[in-house]
Amino acid sequence: MLRKLQISNGKLVETDSDAAEVYVYIAPDEAERRYLVDTLKIDEHTLNSSLDPDELSRLEFEPEHIAMIFKRPKHYVAEDNFLFRTASTGAFMFKDRLIVLLAEDAPVLEGKPFFKIQAIQDVFLKLIHRAITHFVEHLRGINMISMELEQQINTSMENKYLINMFTLEKSLVYYLNATSSNGMLIEKLKVSANKVGFSQENIEFLDDILIENNQCQRQIDIYSQVLASLMDARASIVSNNLNMRMKTLTLITISIMLPTLIVSIFSMNVKLPIPQENTIFSFWAVFLVSLSSGALVAYLTWRRRW
Repeated sequence: MLRKLQISNGKLVETDSDAAEVYVYIAPDEAERRYLVDTLKIDEHTLNSSLDPDELSRLEFEPEHIAMIFKRPKHYVAEDNFLFRTASTGAFMFKDRLIVLLAEDAPVLEGKPFFKIQAIQDVFLKLIHRAITHFVEHLRGINMISMELEQQINTSMENKYLINMFTLEKSLVYYLNATSSNGMLIEKLKVSANKVGFSQENIEFLDDILIENNQCQRQIDIYSQVLASLMDARASIVSNNLNMRMKTLTLITISIMLPTLIVSIFSMNVKLPIPQENTIFSFWAVFLVSLSSGALVAYLTWRRRW
């Protein structure tokens, strides 16, 4: 699918004109791929890398354009089961246009960052800035999910909440690698600012992007360390909850076992030291002894705080 946008009054607006300045290809089909490779001279390997979620961020200078691949958070859906993934995005800047490649539809050109745009170089930088703010938004969501899982772990004996927490920790590792890769890309853009054609305002904005990416990376690192350090403690909580339940069940079993033992003894088909015929005394005697044994276990449990 192809979207065309042009810069109008400092914003990106949809257009059907062939004079558009920004072209967004979403999951390009074979015909669109051939056009990008054969007509626009985009390297086929770089094109495929733009759609590969495992590709690292990088910057390449071609004769007719500048190719940039950066990492961004993938759109989260409920079926992901607490796993936050990353995706790659390709941006190819020509003299008169900017080509953006996406493996799936995503709001990479929407939001507050895409205001006060004057040239395609601004869009080029704001793509990275939008990815960083998207990472920060996902971190807030991960933090909220982590707090909810902690509450569930404190009262649960099941392992599924620990597995969910482990999945969140795994997601943070992906995010940490992605922001680290983006940081190296931003550093390279800063070094090659004149070659890319950035204005002084673009360079200042690039410095701000680098600072925000470093802050995001440190925040991800802190979250990752906190989750990793608390995993053992949370596993101990689950184990302790299980032990408490087993202890309660054991006490209940003992309380039932002693009366059962007493009744079983007096139910044997042998001579017993109590009258058994023409009297109900034997029944009540056995009943009281059984009841007393259960009460004794209950008293000891309360007294010793087992």
